[in-house]
Amino acid sequence: MRLDHLSYAAGPEGLTATTERLSDLLGEKFVDGGVHPRFGTTNTILPLTDAVYLEVVEVLDHPASDKAAFGQAVRARSEAGGGWLGWVVRVDDITVVEERLHRKAVQGNRHRPDGTELHWRQIGVRSLQANPQLPFFVQWESPEDLHPSNGGTGDVSLHSLEIAGDPTQVAEWLNTPAEHSTGDYQIDWVSGPVAGLQSATFNTPDGLVRL
Repeated sequence: MRLDHLSYAAGPEGLTATTERLSDLLGEKFVDGGVHPRFGTTNTILPLTDAVYLEVVEVLDHPASDKAAFGQAVRARSEAGGGWLGWVVRVDDITVVEERLHRKAVQGNRHRPDGTELHWRQIGVRSLQANPQLPFFVQWESPEDLHPSNGGTGDVSLHSLEIAGDPTQVAEWLNTPAEHSTGDYQIDWVSGPVAGLQSATFNTPDGLVRL
């Protein structure tokens, strides 16, 4: 189990403007990730080091966005002004998570602009909606060379996360010891009026950048 990606919801300025703002801050260009037809969302991608990526996601005017938990979560976050939606951990066998949580994973897919279709299964988005400190789980079904973390320059990496929440509760959700790491980055646990991912700090050629 390790960190797969971070998800950032576009603000009222829309996906393009939000992406350009983050790109200017990080000094790297995002790529068009394409459309999630099952979720009614679209995204842009910034590959990071260590098989991690950052996505900026926006809800589409599509019926799926009203039905799918992920589309609902993106819409709610964007309508609240945009910002960090959550963090996502990658597992090798999501059936283990299904059995532990007593629920079924949802099939996900994304059509990239070049026509490539990516496939995965995910579980836990509704729990993220109810308790934003909790990550959701993903198991990729596409070949490893198609993972969205590939193709970057290697100039930007994740340094640390700041999460408002309870590390013990998150560890129970992940079914790991509280001291377990999901990657080579630091987590700073803080108190706050709203639980969830508060900020992420990145190593860039121009130094640390906190979003």
